[in-house]
Amino acid sequence: MATSGRYVLGREEIVAFAREYDPAPIHLDDSAAEATRLGGLSASGWHLCCVFMRLAADGFLNASSCLGSPGLDEVRFLRPVHPGTVLSLRRHVLETRASKSRPDIGLVKFRFELLDVERSVMMDMVGTVMFGRRNPGFRPA
Repeated sequence: MATSGRYVLGREEIVAFAREYDPAPIHLDDSAAEATRLGGLSASGWHLCCVFMRLAADGFLNASSCLGSPGLDEVRFLRPVHPGTVLSLRRHVLETRASKSRPDIGLVKFRFELLDVERSVMMDMVGTVMFGRRNPGFRPA
């Protein structure tokens, strides 16, 4: 398990993202959002996925042999993320294996969590990342 990064979500960024990609009132209008169970203007879940990617890229992917991802198994938006929320990324390795068809590629299944400063999990994601292997011929016993 490792935690990295620090990302502050500002109101202007939340609204700009929503205007472009997810124009729901809860992401655009303070009074409309306050009338919901979210309790105020909140970032789009898709915006949080983008924040996750920034933190993952800066935190470990760009300094690794990352070869992309075959996809995600699940994404859950657990708590509303309001303007001013400070997020960090925690990652847990769930499983590792070599590709059966491409021995030069290793697959790592992760659980990723976006955390606020109180360590509350705001978003949870499970997915696999492909990495180049150092010793592609090596198979553990």
